[in-house]
Amino acid sequence: MGYACPVCAAEQADAKHLANHLAITASLGREEHREWLEEHAPNWGDCGPDELGELVSQHAEEIETSAFDDTEHNHGHDPGRPGGLEDGIARQSRQPGRGSLTAEAEGVLQEAQELTRQMHSDEAEVDSEGEPNENA
Repeated sequence: MGYACPVCAAEQADAKHLANHLAITASLGREEHREWLEEHAPNWGDCGPDELGELVSQHAEEIETSAFDDTEHNHGHDPGRPGGLEDGIARQSRQPGRGSLTAEAEGVLQEAQELTRQMHSDEAEVDSEGEPNENA
């Protein structure tokens, strides 16, 4: 089971994906997503994906998702590398590539890419029990 975005009805695999969809879309300047978040999760900018997912999923319709396979959820890219940003933007904007992003939106995307790189780097430095990984 997944969720339909309460703003645009886009299918999302789970609450975390719904949170990411809403936050990223709002950050890209889509006012209807930003307004919805401000009304239903006023502190959304301070929440992580899991916490925000818990909040927003309470207001979203649960749906059967045809586009996602729970056993192998890798978004169609190599699971060893973060990617698909351009594809994700194209899906959200319904046009290829970035189209005509504002300078602010471009900056948000660059910041998101850097945070993702840092997150993956941090994950590689910590083992499964939360201890520093001596081999990283």
